[in-house]
Amino acid sequence: MQMQRVEKMEWHACLDEYEKLLFRMNTPRVVIDNGVCPAATIVKVDSARKHGILLEAVQILTDLNLSVKKANISSDGRWSMDVYHVTDQNGKKLTDERVISYMEQSLGTIHFTRTSDYTGVTALELTGTDRVGLLSEVFAVLADLQCDIVEAKVWTHNGRIASLIYVKDCNSGSPIEDSQQIDTIEARLRNVLKGDNDIRSAKTTVSLAVTHTERRLHQIMVVDRDYEREPVLQRNGDSPVVTVQHCERGGYSVVNIECKDRTKLLFDVVCTLTDMEYVVFHATIDTTGDRASLEFFIKHTDGTPINSEAERQRVILCLQAAVERRASEGVRLELCTADRPGLLAEVTRTFRENGLNVTRAEISTTLDTALNVFYVTDAAGNPADPKIIEAVRQGIGLSELQVKEMPLIYDRSPEREGEEAVGVAGAVLLSLGSLVRRNLYNLGLIRSFS
Repeated sequence: MQMQRVEKMEWHACLDEYEKLLFRMNTPRVVIDNGVCPAATIVKVDSARKHGILLEAVQILTDLNLSVKKANISSDGRWSMDVYHVTDQNGKKLTDERVISYMEQSLGTIHFTRTSDYTGVTALELTGTDRVGLLSEVFAVLADLQCDIVEAKVWTHNGRIASLIYVKDCNSGSPIEDSQQIDTIEARLRNVLKGDNDIRSAKTTVSLAVTHTERRLHQIMVVDRDYEREPVLQRNGDSPVVTVQHCERGGYSVVNIECKDRTKLLFDVVCTLTDMEYVVFHATIDTTGDRASLEFFIKHTDGTPINSEAERQRVILCLQAAVERRASEGVRLELCTADRPGLLAEVTRTFRENGLNVTRAEISTTLDTALNVFYVTDAAGNPADPKIIEAVRQGIGLSELQVKEMPLIYDRSPEREGEEAVGVAGAVLLSLGSLVRRNLYNLGLIRSFS
């Protein structure tokens, strides 16, 4: 009996050492260097190759609101070696040691299970046809149903809207779990979304299980097939150019994207490829000025390349949509004020009453403070009149609502000249910062969520 106990202890010791070896072998090696490049911080990640690990790494950089200026991604056998040139929001190298340490720790644990970013809230998933004043109606319904909006994100593309809104019960401060209350919320929101002509495609779902918010929004819009719809407003020569070719050497499909550079561009592209079940073996990302060039060598998860013209066209359309969904259009309005029940319903009603449509927004609450960013145009999707903007600021509060002009480069397509602009009218992109960014803001590690 004593002999058996000794052998059992030795066996467990061997298992422990084996687990430690596996941990060391699979833990990514992360090096962050500020001395090599004068214009950016170099982030090197060497790790065992696993489907989706590239997206996880890019997601960490995105959640910290870093810009990827250049990148070289390569997989050799079972190992991946990635190098990123990153800057902060101001285009500067990273200097805060706390942020660097946080990034190093997060990248070093991407092989292991990560918990959901959002706990203690109920997630509302909404899809439907975009129209004038839709955001105002949605927020009004939630305020009436005593739902406290903690954070939210809504994207619109090609006349469609997809959103994730995180709410709690106003009275209890807890997630909404009562089935009768959930049924009421779903029914009221579905009625708002379907309007008069969207009975079939308007959808509302209440969920307590949440994946990464921005990845989920891409998934919702792909299921909604927004990439197949005709845009209501056409951009003047600024649409992304996507090509897909076959590479005989190595049997890869080569994807090239040329477009305007912007924050989170790499995440949107990698997210789309990953969810379409493609593996990125090699990639090069380069930015010059405000332009970005991305090249990906991909295969299916079973090791085969894109093998039909129909599939090639679908990849092109999906990647174009992924680049376009987050486009910033209109005048940027930044709202910082004490949070209160019904705040968003009041603000968006003021926009609507003054003929302004929200084309994108980033909404978050931290420590009882609302930190919101809205992009607005006029009712037809044209640049908003500065006088109307000032009138709105007067109504909401000059000190609370600040203005920052943003480029607005698009034009109505000729064939739709006489149609109602439903694509950007009332469109919203409520950008909700991830829990990572919110926690870093609370700790003083980053300055804003935008």
